[in-house]
Amino acid sequence: MKAKILLLLLLTSNFIIAQKYEFSVVKEIKTTQVKNQGKTGTCWSFSASSFIENEIFKKSNRMIDISEMFTVRNIYDDKTWSYVMRQGKIQFSEGGLAHDVINSIRDNGIVTEQAFTGFRNEENMYNHSEIINKIKPILDNYIKNKKKSKYLNWKKDVASILDKEIGKVPNSFVFENKEYTPKEFAKAIQFNPNDYITLTSFMHIPFYKKFVLNIPDNFSNESMYNIKIDELIKIMVNSLYKGYTMVLDVDVSEKVFSAEKGIAVMPKNISDYEKSLTEIVEEIQVDQKYRQQEFENYNTTDDHLMHVVGIVKDQKKNLYFKVKNSWGNKKGNGGYVYMSIPYIKLKVISILLNRKAVGKGILERFKD
Repeated sequence: MKAKILLLLLLTSNFIIAQKYEFSVVKEIKTTQVKNQGKTGTCWSFSASSFIENEIFKKSNRMIDISEMFTVRNIYDDKTWSYVMRQGKIQFSEGGLAHDVINSIRDNGIVTEQAFTGFRNEENMYNHSEIINKIKPILDNYIKNKKKSKYLNWKKDVASILDKEIGKVPNSFVFENKEYTPKEFAKAIQFNPNDYITLTSFMHIPFYKKFVLNIPDNFSNESMYNIKIDELIKIMVNSLYKGYTMVLDVDVSEKVFSAEKGIAVMPKNISDYEKSLTEIVEEIQVDQKYRQQEFENYNTTDDHLMHVVGIVKDQKKNLYFKVKNSWGNKKGNGGYVYMSIPYIKLKVISILLNRKAVGKGILERFKD
């Protein structure tokens, strides 16, 4: 009899521990529809464009669908120039970061999705798989050949490829029966590039100092501000409660990140990795030192950018950030991934957000 009772207790205990996720909304900010970046490495533009759409909504109460590919097309001009002038000594890829979108809007303006879709012909799915392979040889030929005059038309040749693969950017377009240039439109929707700041958290640079984070996709060598990881998490939470969203650069190469399941957690036990995608498991405690170690040994890498738009909780009151992905709305939670705080603490590379969301107390501590 005692053996049966013990067995029953064990079974009951396991039943209680093994709980399928049941999420409820804690805080959610309205955003535009989930998009699909297709076969491109342009998550940085999709995430930051979605973020800018929220910034526009916050100022004007209008949801305006802006063109991701207008920015991508313009950024290629910056990437090719940088690659040539550095004589091919840097990475040349589709990748980028959120600040590249801010800089591009400052220099080139904004157009609506309707004005510039970036689709080739009648296609409705992006495919940039051949762009780098077509452009890079042109740049390398110019760099390596001593008779530079023979290859002086490299800009024209590159532009021809980009016009074919992405499209020619419009000089002007019509929005709500009024014609704008891209720069005029950015001004009309009150876009100010100085409103935004990028935060990161690493130990090899003093905290509250501005520095260039040396990761492959930071081709533009933009600076970020360094703060402690617990402060960064606190800022993320407080920002959402204030109504501000943010762009998240994060490692998604882990087995415990699943776009299909719409979940990203950091289990304490390796044996729980598969189970953690559907059930609540105990997660690791992440501190600054462990985070730094995982960055320096390349276990935490600069993989993917997404848009943080809310907070959810499971039935045990564990909090997760609601993160808008750009892989279509058929994956996970309608295209959203719920990322646990331990996962973010370990795997976040940086966040870009409005300065007003950071708070004066933190901003006053920053040193250039």
